[in-house]
Amino acid sequence: MKQLNNVFGESLPGSLSLPAHTVEAKSFAGKLLLLIVVLLMCIGIVIVYSSGAGWGQMKFSNPEHFLWRQVFFTFLAFATILIVSSFDYLIFRKLSKILFFSSIILLAGLLLFKFLGLIDGAARWIYIGPVSFQVSDFAKYALIFHFARLITDKREYIKDLNESYYPLLTLLLTVVALIAFAPNFSTASLVAVIGFTMMFLGGVRLRHLFLTAVPLVPLAGAFAIAQPYRVQRLLSFFNGGDEQQLSYQVRQALIGLGNGGMFGLGIGESKQRELFLPLSYNDFVFVIIGEEFGFIGAVGVLVLFSLFFICGLVIAKNAADGFGRFVALGITVTIALYAFINIAVATHVLPTTGLPLPFISYGGTALLFNSLGVGILVSISRKKKGATGTGDEMTGGRG
Repeated sequence: MKQLNNVFGESLPGSLSLPAHTVEAKSFAGKLLLLIVVLLMCIGIVIVYSSGAGWGQMKFSNPEHFLWRQVFFTFLAFATILIVSSFDYLIFRKLSKILFFSSIILLAGLLLFKFLGLIDGAARWIYIGPVSFQVSDFAKYALIFHFARLITDKREYIKDLNESYYPLLTLLLTVVALIAFAPNFSTASLVAVIGFTMMFLGGVRLRHLFLTAVPLVPLAGAFAIAQPYRVQRLLSFFNGGDEQQLSYQVRQALIGLGNGGMFGLGIGESKQRELFLPLSYNDFVFVIIGEEFGFIGAVGVLVLFSLFFICGLVIAKNAADGFGRFVALGITVTIALYAFINIAVATHVLPTTGLPLPFISYGGTALLFNSLGVGILVSISRKKKGATGTGDEMTGGRG
């Protein structure tokens, strides 16, 4: 596991007993991470109400429509964290295969319904009465659990091409392809990044990853420009020097961030939220933060996500077993990556995508699944020593 050793700056011991200072560091990181998430959720309630009042009035004749739904999902998300954190996270190791192949079946089923004409538009959601969820969110976490298990089980031959890399790559590309053809190219791309990152940290040969990227990157690029709306997004991004070529969303987002200045206009004083900025309560919620709380508020949110990332790495570094270590890495990278992409899109650093800002953007599915991830991180931070006989001892792979 040379890559993982380099990231953590130390070799991984064969014994899973943890010194007292590492247990304390891990426990503190878990508590701080929980505090950070609560702060982000509180910010989300305030910003969703501020940014969604006008849209709620226009769409539902109720300016508080988005507020009360966000409050409900926030309480549900916090309850999820408390419940999941009280369980032993190793249960997800036992269920990883079932969860992973269930996600494959659900993704394939949605594509089949779309092919049969039973679904119009993107095949992303499953509706069960009044409840709905986005299958890609489920698949993303199922992949993390299953990859963490496989990487740990294959530790002695993780560098082997046929015994380790090809099976992992096949599973990853299956999930990515099913999500991409939904179509959901941005989520498929991020799932690919998450999977390859976990394989790299798990000890897969860098040469194998590079040789895979050589054909996959051009293929992904061709797939990206196969749809006119994605081409338009790319053109508006790369023509950013010409203000007239910017997309409407990007122009309004940059105006909003400029309005905020250093200290912002104040809570509820955003101008762009008044039906100028589409999805101001979801994809572009960071713009409202910058407009109402200014540069200081925007940097504050960046600091919170940076601290979340650091806490996640500390928990992963001091995890009591290999499975917990890789699950913690996968969850931490996933949430941090989504936050970075969302903020980068809002500030015109990256082309427009449809990814929410974790814990802040309006929506129930992403919030609940991310809260599941936080609950698991807290559970990992509480475990004092690994269970024996699980095959999780971290030893170097043969090469």
